Amino acid sequence: MFLVVGLGNIGKQYEHTRHNVGFDVIDLISDKYNISMNREKFKGVYGEGIMSYEKVILLKPSTYMNLSGESVREIVNFYKISNENIIVVYDDISLDIGRLRIRTQGSAGGHNGIKSIISNLGTDAFPRVKVGIGQPKEQLISHVLGKFSTEDRAKIKEVFETSVDAIECIISSGMAEAMNKYNGFKI
Repeated sequence: MFLVVGLGNIGKQYEHTRHNVGFDVIDLISDKYNISMNREKFKGVYGEGIMSYEKVILLKPSTYMNLSGESVREIVNFYKISNENIIVVYDDISLDIGRLRIRTQGSAGGHNGIKSIISNLGTDAFPRVKVGIGQPKEQLISHVLGKFSTEDRAKIKEVFETSVDAIECIISSGMAEAMNKYNGFKI
């Protein structure tokens, strides 16, 4: 069983912002695999389905970004999911728009959602798919909570689709294969 967590903030004002790219990727997976995101529990909204012949739980924490780890910990403890089967999708300012990077572990890199997950799981060893949102030209908070320009939105949609492919690859073929195939991805 795999858990795919998309990080973001709940509420209309945060929809399709840079900080909510994790939610956007979860929505794409949900649509592609016909997984209804209609259950509310574990401090989040989730759905269960099949992806690459494996049972998958999709989760969007509803704790707001800084407390995402509470939701992840609750669902992981309930379903007894191992850390290597927790895939977290989130925004990364250190990557340009049009890029993605897959990692098996690592620090939070200043990302409060990842800090919360590391703190709640007691480890930094879990797969991640980082979606590049670019460096802020202004303040960090206004950048991550801002929306993409029309030009950048076209690029980011392609990255979202590639992120779904990368997650499929992680589930079906493992982290090494996914990293080899997708870490060089750039639009």
